[in-house]
Amino acid sequence: MITLMGRSQLCGDGVSRRDFLRLGALAVGGLTLADVLRLQAQAGSPGAPKSVIMIYLPGGPTHLDTYDLKPGAPAEIRGELNPIQTNVPGMEICELMPKQATIADKLTVVRGLVTVNEHSAHMVMTGFSDKIKRPAFGSVVSYLRGKGSSLPPYVSMMNNMRSENPEYTGSAHKPFSPSGQGLDNLSLVSGVSTSRLSERKQLLASLDTIRRDMDVDGSLKGIDSYNARALDMIASTKARDAFDVSNESKTTRELYGSDNEGFLKARRLVEAGVSVVTLSTGSWDTHGQNFMSMRKQLPRIDRGIHALVTDLHARGMGNDVAVVMWGEFGRTPRINKNAGRDHWPSSGFALLAGGMTGGQVIGESDAHGDRPKGAPVTPSNVLATLYRHLGIDPALVIHDTSGRPMYLLDERRTLQELA
Repeated sequence: MITLMGRSQLCGDGVSRRDFLRLGALAVGGLTLADVLRLQAQAGSPGAPKSVIMIYLPGGPTHLDTYDLKPGAPAEIRGELNPIQTNVPGMEICELMPKQATIADKLTVVRGLVTVNEHSAHMVMTGFSDKIKRPAFGSVVSYLRGKGSSLPPYVSMMNNMRSENPEYTGSAHKPFSPSGQGLDNLSLVSGVSTSRLSERKQLLASLDTIRRDMDVDGSLKGIDSYNARALDMIASTKARDAFDVSNESKTTRELYGSDNEGFLKARRLVEAGVSVVTLSTGSWDTHGQNFMSMRKQLPRIDRGIHALVTDLHARGMGNDVAVVMWGEFGRTPRINKNAGRDHWPSSGFALLAGGMTGGQVIGESDAHGDRPKGAPVTPSNVLATLYRHLGIDPALVIHDTSGRPMYLLDERRTLQELA
């Protein structure tokens, strides 16, 4: 997945002649080609066009009433909803998601996803339990791939929740939040021109040099980088325009619907060059009235996923943008006395699309959706696959603030079916 791809003329293996000569010079200096590739992998691939949209369903969505229905199970397990056939033979999903059924050949359903019993997005955002503080997926991507445009590499529409903490990647790699004041701050203050902003940026850089001289743990350096990125965003209209869905045609806005504006913003952001976009939608903690909630929420999600995936493919971005939708765990197979389902980390789901082989189901749960059959799939496996999509080796390490090497993931097996 890692290539040395330049803008100049390419050799047959995808390496530019300029890069090839550079590699030769480095080899003379004692570095082998393998050494160079390893170093480049650790530095990331800032020019790569790949991106990820992560849709988080807070509270833990039910697998048994969405993508892993059990029509042959007893009534107290199978529930009130029925499966429908998709355009992929043998692949069934909930009857409340007919739009996705028409594009199932572009989707992959992961069943039997095993997580932990924590009401937190931390596991799906990092691959680790909430007790283990690791940087969010987007922060890692920002750290490794760097800033490639006037837009931030990592944008969150989840109000910068605690599970998206950059940790030891540094404050420069925390997600940009476009909500409220964050978006307002992208405008130039009245009376301040672009040239004056440039002068202020130069002054800030001079002051930052003095501050860094007094800095001990490097935290100021991260803040300085974040400030510089913010100034670049203000100076360019590209960032604000990317968040403005009013620039879209009426037809496109109607495709997504007013309830799925976040999906449309996410598509606009990755199209503009953002590497990772996260958003959340709905409330899926259905301890009571689970089926009433599903009848309300699933049609909206169905429309959003259908619109996003269809739109990405129509714009030629279907292979470049990976989409994942999931929550922190599944729900209990047995329906409780309140017509709800409780927390169930032993079996859940993830829905994936884009940049990978679609039209398939990975993993399987038992007859009651209670446990996975065979080797379980974990959030780490999904995240490793997303790292691979971005051209990042999931076996890389980042040094924490004390200098200790920390693997991106402890479990680094990718989903080979999605190669």
